[in-house]
Amino acid sequence: KTLSNHLILFDEECPMCMGYTQLFVKTGMLNQEGRVAYQKMPAEVCPIIDRQRAVNEIALVNIQNGEVTYGIKSIFKVIGHSLPFFKPLFTFSPFIWLMEKFYAFISYNRKVIIPAAIKKEGLQPSFKLSYRLIYLLVTWLVTAYILTAYAALLTDFVPLGGRYREYIICGAQIAFQGLIIFFYKREKFWDYLGNMMSISCAGALLLGIGLLAAKILTLPAISFLFYFMVIAGLMLLEHLRRSKLLALGFLLSITWVIYRLVVLGLILVFK
Repeated sequence: KTLSNHLILFDEECPMCMGYTQLFVKTGMLNQEGRVAYQKMPAEVCPIIDRQRAVNEIALVNIQNGEVTYGIKSIFKVIGHSLPFFKPLFTFSPFIWLMEKFYAFISYNRKVIIPAAIKKEGLQPSFKLSYRLIYLLVTWLVTAYILTAYAALLTDFVPLGGRYREYIICGAQIAFQGLIIFFYKREKFWDYLGNMMSISCAGALLLGIGLLAAKILTLPAISFLFYFMVIAGLMLLEHLRRSKLLALGFLLSITWVIYRLVVLGLILVFK
């Protein structure tokens, strides 16, 4: 069932927002004309909605009666109309609360999870320090946990450290790079740290494929070292790309590499 006479307003500078709203249209949950970027918001819609809230939480407008829903409730309304068997879940208060928190966690960090060049000046998502701090904490823990497990595959080349070695290394890198960006371009402090930890977490998740392969296949240790180096190279390229989007130049990429090389040297020296 298509939810007709509704208009969902998405952020055209957010690849995730573009992706899932386009999916709503392709699957027939919304009409072809049922989505539009809030940057190109129709004039007749402007008086109806809270513009800043629509930037923070995706807005769904009933163009017949002017009713507006925001955030996860907009998504629930679209999906629940097309797939009614989800409606009991979407009206279950604890589930709504949990998903509202998860949605806010993603929404307020979306610009650092999958960044894109800002095409024009205009309203941008509000910055919530609490959600950025939680994001840094979650990505730090996930990254360190996977690296700790992957280190066991590299013992032929790098000595296995203590249980908390990778947690200390990852945490210290946040502090080290944070110190650099604080004195270099303080206004980009939280944006850079969010992007840096997105890169680290994405690299760790890719290493998770190597961990899975190690459980299924019998491979020589050199193959896991090679895979690790490939992922590290991809991470460097992504760091350069994101630094360019943030107009930070090469300094942070250089210090990022130097930190890792110094840490590796210390591990080999004090093995």
